[in-house]
Amino acid sequence: MPSNPSVLVYGAYGHTGRFVVSALRERGFMPILSGRDADKLNALAARHAGLEVRPASVDEAASLDRALTSAAAVINCAGPFASTAAPLIEAALRARIPYLDIAAEVEANIDTFAHFDARAREAGVAVVHAVAFYGGLGDLLATAAMGDWDSADEISIAYGLDSWLPTPGTLVAGQVSRQRRDGRRVVFANGKISYVTGPAPTAEWTFPAPLGTQPVIAEFTMADSVTIARHLKVPEIRSYMTAVAVKDLSAPGQEAPKASDESGRSSQTFVVEVVVRRGSERRTAAASGRDIYAFSAPLVVEALARVLGGDARAGGVFTAGEAFDAKDFLASLSPAHLSFALG
Repeated sequence: MPSNPSVLVYGAYGHTGRFVVSALRERGFMPILSGRDADKLNALAARHAGLEVRPASVDEAASLDRALTSAAAVINCAGPFASTAAPLIEAALRARIPYLDIAAEVEANIDTFAHFDARAREAGVAVVHAVAFYGGLGDLLATAAMGDWDSADEISIAYGLDSWLPTPGTLVAGQVSRQRRDGRRVVFANGKISYVTGPAPTAEWTFPAPLGTQPVIAEFTMADSVTIARHLKVPEIRSYMTAVAVKDLSAPGQEAPKASDESGRSSQTFVVEVVVRRGSERRTAAASGRDIYAFSAPLVVEALARVLGGDARAGGVFTAGEAFDAKDFLASLSPAHLSFALG
């Protein structure tokens, strides 16, 4: 890997994009700031001395090609990914450089695997998809918990959030995703993705400390249903979300996350627990940390470092759990960014 490689960050001025830019600089990369809005890019560049600005639009392939000139890789932070992922992957394939994103939209996840895996393998380009809190962390935890098992009967993922103040990007992406599936919920059962209607079931989940027992919404639509099923042999994937977080997400007039320190992180905390069951045997993995959006930055930047360092397969579309040694990956983020434990 060259010293101080340049990495294009598309959507650099977005809420999570700004965290990604900072995380790249902390790891010794040279971010190139890109996105549609030149004024927002210039405002961000004013806070990061020495960074280049390259405005580009996903509607103009030539502008993406210019933006990717000399870049070692591209990280896509701009949702809705139903609109941005395909054009940027196409551009990465033309430039023959790795592509990573933080997509958590179920339909965009499915599309990327379906439309680009064969082409990325043929081009020898690594496309590491959904490397974010949703889609990426659960996949890594499930893979780490699975360990040496070649299959399991069931994987359950429980998200314990003490609150969920969504970003504008989350709200727009969620709306696009719901429209594409006609408002139905996504479940993974009997070895396949299914779409269901009606109220989601409720239950309780006893999380590791500090959350403890919490009311949860079951069958909560998550990108993990796509990423985990991509490479782990399991017929049932069950997703749970704390009821308080769902209430926040659906409340009218949602507020955006508020910074609580100089890094821009909010005070939101999370605990994610994965339970893998095979017959009467159970294996668990759990992670806890702070600010789901800020956490996506070190996650995707760690993935980038491993891709550029040769610690991933050369070509194809991969999830984080599929591309890397999941246990080692999670351990590398601890304790700076999360607490991680296997049980």
